[in-house]
Amino acid sequence: MNDSSWGAPQGAGHRGAPEMWAAPAGPVHDERGAQQTRPMPIVPDMSDAGRDDAGRDADDREDRDRGAARLSGGLPVRDEKPQEPMSTAPPPPQKKRAGRDLRAAIGVGVGLGAVIVASLFVVKAVFVGVIVVAVVVGLWELTSRLSERKGINAPLVPLAVGGAAMVVAGYTKGAEGAWVTVALTALAVLVWRMTQPPEGYLKDVTAGVFAAFYVPFLATFVAMLLTADDGPQRVLTFLLLTVVSDTGAYAVGWRFGKHKLAPRISPGKTREGLFGAVAFAMVAGALCMQFLIDGGAWWQGLLLGLAVAVSATLGDLGESMIKRDLGIKDMGTLLPGHGGIMDRLDSLLPSAPVVWLLLVLFVGSG
Repeated sequence: MNDSSWGAPQGAGHRGAPEMWAAPAGPVHDERGAQQTRPMPIVPDMSDAGRDDAGRDADDREDRDRGAARLSGGLPVRDEKPQEPMSTAPPPPQKKRAGRDLRAAIGVGVGLGAVIVASLFVVKAVFVGVIVVAVVVGLWELTSRLSERKGINAPLVPLAVGGAAMVVAGYTKGAEGAWVTVALTALAVLVWRMTQPPEGYLKDVTAGVFAAFYVPFLATFVAMLLTADDGPQRVLTFLLLTVVSDTGAYAVGWRFGKHKLAPRISPGKTREGLFGAVAFAMVAGALCMQFLIDGGAWWQGLLLGLAVAVSATLGDLGESMIKRDLGIKDMGTLLPGHGGIMDRLDSLLPSAPVVWLLLVLFVGSG
């Protein structure tokens, strides 16, 4: 069927085509029944997701009705809970807590103190052995952390042997023996490292020489304090001043500390804690010089306490600097509540030469 005759009645000519084509397109109808047939209205489908505007308007009216009910004080919607009034009271202050297990720290400290005092006043050589053990363990902790965290392999064997010899030489031969032994220890570190591949040689021997000076050489001054006639009293003064300085810094800083002393190195230390360390150490120094040291005076103790407070704080900061560079909190776990041996020697090591020198200037070498 062509376009000119599609939907045209029988017998119609081309002249009537325009009028006939004016009718709407659709299926073929019988003109005689056209008056009896009426089109069905289109009913929108409301059953599925394709809802029309009427359905959306109904939902909107329902939402508006609910909102009006809330505004007019009507009953709340079943699923909603009434909001509780916001409290304007300030939160309760949090109690400060120490960073370590205080009971374990006190217990370990008392135990170490008993061993030190017993060995110090019974046989001097036994106390020298205690120093040697502390030096060797401290060297082991330091070299182990350097190897683990930085890949620096400082040779432990020559350091341990040389460190022990250094302490004994300082006790038997004095400062000259200590200097000779530290030089031989550094030479032994250089030679020992030659047995390994050359990669990393410079950093390994540098760390080894640093460890030799940092741990055993500074500890040798404690053995040299012991050589005087009142050697046990001098060593006890040295230990008491360092411990009292640390205790004063902790107590005052924990209670009143607000201003950071060196936040980039040790965030826990405050200026108030430093003042506490100085005050406690000066009082303890005056008492020790007056009652423990032969020929000592109280005013000398004030100067000694001030110097120890400064040196102990600097030693603690130096150890914190090393640990921060290594990315660790403690050098070891040997002492519960304290960390490792090096975590206890940090303030003692730099204070030893300070106390030795000032006591020699004040009352002589004994």
